[in-house]
Amino acid sequence: MNSILQVKLTYKNEDNNQKPNERQLRANSETSVAKIDNLIESLKSVLRYYRNQPKLVKDILVDVNYNDIIAKSRRIQYILKPARKSPNDMVVGARFSDAPEGFENHIITYYVDEGTIQATINDLAIAKKFVSVELGGKAVSGNFNRQGNRLRYQEYGLSKSKLRGLIVDCSVIDSFSVPSVSTVPETDSFLITFYRTELKLSELFKKLEIDEFQHRFTFFGADTISTTKELYDLLNEKVPYMFSMISSDYARLTLNDIAENNAEEKVEIPDPSNEPIIGVIDTLFDSSVYFSKWVESIDYLKDFEKGSERYLRREHGTEVTSIIVDGPHLNPLLDDGCGRFRVKHYGVCSESIQPVRLIKKIKEIIRDNPNIHVWNLSLGTEDEVSRNFISYDSAALDEIQSKYNVLFVISGTNDNRSSRPDILKIASPADSLNSVVVNSVKRDRTMASYTRKGNVLSFFNKPDVSYYGGDHDEPIIAYASGHKEKVFGTSFATPWISRKLCYLIDVMGLPREVAKALIIDSAAGWEYKKTTYKNRNLMGYGIVPINIHRILESEDHEIKFVVYGTSEKYKTTNYNIPVPRDESNKYPYIARATLCYFPACSRAQGVDYTNRELSLTFGRVKNNNGTIADINDNKQDFPDAYIDERQSRKEFRKWENTKFISAIPKEKNKPGKSYDEHLWGMVITSKERLSTRVEAPLNFGIVVTLKEINNVNRIDDFIKACALRGYIVNELDVQNRVDVFHSAQEEIRLD
Repeated sequence: MNSILQVKLTYKNEDNNQKPNERQLRANSETSVAKIDNLIESLKSVLRYYRNQPKLVKDILVDVNYNDIIAKSRRIQYILKPARKSPNDMVVGARFSDAPEGFENHIITYYVDEGTIQATINDLAIAKKFVSVELGGKAVSGNFNRQGNRLRYQEYGLSKSKLRGLIVDCSVIDSFSVPSVSTVPETDSFLITFYRTELKLSELFKKLEIDEFQHRFTFFGADTISTTKELYDLLNEKVPYMFSMISSDYARLTLNDIAENNAEEKVEIPDPSNEPIIGVIDTLFDSSVYFSKWVESIDYLKDFEKGSERYLRREHGTEVTSIIVDGPHLNPLLDDGCGRFRVKHYGVCSESIQPVRLIKKIKEIIRDNPNIHVWNLSLGTEDEVSRNFISYDSAALDEIQSKYNVLFVISGTNDNRSSRPDILKIASPADSLNSVVVNSVKRDRTMASYTRKGNVLSFFNKPDVSYYGGDHDEPIIAYASGHKEKVFGTSFATPWISRKLCYLIDVMGLPREVAKALIIDSAAGWEYKKTTYKNRNLMGYGIVPINIHRILESEDHEIKFVVYGTSEKYKTTNYNIPVPRDESNKYPYIARATLCYFPACSRAQGVDYTNRELSLTFGRVKNNNGTIADINDNKQDFPDAYIDERQSRKEFRKWENTKFISAIPKEKNKPGKSYDEHLWGMVITSKERLSTRVEAPLNFGIVVTLKEINNVNRIDDFIKACALRGYIVNELDVQNRVDVFHSAQEEIRLD
């Protein structure tokens, strides 16, 4: 077996020097006089609606119903454009239409002033006249794109760019409408998020004559309240157009079934020393168990949350922590080679907790523990996630991870129904995108009976990975209340992944971005691309190997290396990776790569949730202008290439914070041509969702695997070639890193 290499590449950061081309109509798109008439009428209908409503906020909320999943560059640019601003600056939300998955379109909500809407109506009337006179009543790619310079723009009182922009804008829109929430949960306790305007929620409530003495509600942040059905009904009557998201405000923990308890049994364990620490946020911990010296337990329940001491739940949290501390001893078949871990265990609930209250506690916990990098969260709700927005608690977890050097490992939630005629969607907080979400499989690598499915927001790949969490007929062993217990559930698959991630980060000394990429890459392997993705929404990228050595080593005929870097500009590049060639001057490899990063996100943006996109291009360098023969044939960042947004999201995982690209192994893979540069390269391209420039540095981690198709071990050649170029190459030797970790933890006493 070969060790994984840690290569410290040097990167060049490049600005985006591409200039936008003149806007054109896409093939098969059109703008007709009738269509412009319909758009004008739907805008007028929006204005009529608001003129019949009390004037509560300064401007108007209007939905633009697009006819596709729309790229940022293809959104409206002249329609609803205020003076000296872009319509993108006016976006306050985004969701999908109610069409079935795969056929949904974007609905984007804008907050614009009435004058801008009226000006748009006037401009559309001019565009209508232009299309009628100059284009025979219909603009299509043939007459609009090819004859563009011969058309008489100057006679219509608008600039050429504006007229063309209006016509292209019309081609991507179906209609305008007043915002409305189509799906409302059946609950008595609501979490309502409002569209952001210039008016604070407290001021809005004053205008609506709603106060806390008359109605029960609590503000959370700038745009969200927790309240009762009575107040929801009142608000729905008065300001339904201001609702951005509505969800249940009651989270019942999906505590897992216990098959049976064994007789009380005394188990021995050595005292802890300097083992790494994993944070656990769960129910309370039973300090009478045999491994209690390994656990620092903090009771984080308020007095009003406790009730009677005899009814406090401790089993679930204790069982989860038992696997983190001593899982391999309790389950020898799942011995991962990671040893034991200490735990800092926060008991935040007994059996149920509101998401907003849970998040408040988690923020305090993370603030007080900057030295703990991996946090296990085996709690979940029961309601399926929304297709149009990220849950409140998951968005808060994503925000924490984008700001701090921590990683949450979250259970994929369970289906606890007695009968399961269909597969439920995962529940919060398993829709947290920055977290590692874990589903459960059986020993034969099939899905557990209680499995729930992704995706998230109809697109994002959740769960991330799967692991062995037991089932009714084959439970795993945990420990609580003086005896071993047979348990099953995603709650008990998750701590095994927490152990591996803590080992990679705290023992092996890897950045969390690289650690997450290694976990996902190990689960995906070479088989992921060979499947038809039929299990992606159940198993994520696949099943993580049991032994940590399977993650930290590669086959003799593979070169596996990890790189770490920071995206600071539009492009972060290295065109100087010295992959060894064979005797015929060709590259006898197939390759794969996994990229992970932790972007800032905006819950208020709905389905357009992640603020930043990093895309990865990796392969042989074709020429000295930076062209790469990408292993994934990714053309979406080429200046002259057109890739449909729906296709970009499906094939290239655009806007997702994990990218897995891979060649597909075949019985007879042929060596790749060596181009003039005789090198390989990688390009990380950054895009902002709403801004046109990179706002802040963003760290990334990449795992690259090169599989030699003739089973030749070329790793020494690669190490030498990297050294000749001044790159620092370290082998991730497990025993050496363990020794370094223990040495670093030793106390030095000065006499």
